[in-house]
Amino acid sequence: MLITTGDHETPATVRRAQELASLAGIPYVSRSRTSLPHLAERYGDSDILVVLEQGARLHRASGEPMTFHPSMAYVRAKRLFKGENDAMLDAAGVVPGDVIIDGTAGLGSDAMVFSIAAGAEGRVLALEDSLPLWALLYEGLKFYISGLSAFDEALRRIEPVHKNHLDALRAMPDKSADIVYFDPMFRDPIAESSSISPLRAFANPNSLDPDAVKEACRVARKSVVLKEQRGSGEFDRLGFIAKSRSHTKIAYGVISLDPKR
Repeated sequence: MLITTGDHETPATVRRAQELASLAGIPYVSRSRTSLPHLAERYGDSDILVVLEQGARLHRASGEPMTFHPSMAYVRAKRLFKGENDAMLDAAGVVPGDVIIDGTAGLGSDAMVFSIAAGAEGRVLALEDSLPLWALLYEGLKFYISGLSAFDEALRRIEPVHKNHLDALRAMPDKSADIVYFDPMFRDPIAESSSISPLRAFANPNSLDPDAVKEACRVARKSVVLKEQRGSGEFDRLGFIAKSRSHTKIAYGVISLDPKR
């Protein structure tokens, strides 16, 4: 993987690209108005993260580029700010101040909604084991500007961590978080937006390991939540109680660890 800037390099984007490359342990390459296909050919690497003024864009020679964007998280956020409910938050039982671990962050859409609900006193860790996706997420959360300050503040509070969720959970103390959340890549794709479908080229395609659920139950105080397709056999396989919504194709499965709930 390489990191570079857009066609029109600025001191700010060059500095950000260099800092991210150093943090990720991968090469920074000066763009110098070179086309991305030529950069990929020159350095023998098809994955290129392009740092932009307000976020980043991820390229792979064999697929369409993916730009960091909150997608439906922004719509959900505006509903939350109006006082409306969110099915994921209701299933997880989130309250302000909660510590939440998103074990399969992807582009961070659900982590953004968790961050709004947990508030400034809470904490959201977004775990992502794909290096290209983590780099895109890291840069986007820091520099994307939506125009809605409360939403942007929620993005800045999220802590993106480049680590496999099972390894990360094994290293965490007992009952050190309130909620652990998983949204693994669906094996049978449902209709997806154009901004989300390229995610499949970079995301971990594996189904959720029962050991990860076991570790999540050890780490969480309140609940472990799984997002899946309605009617999925994953809920039974992994021991979750499904909470379906009749008008959607998505359901949330919950393992409740709080006897008060």
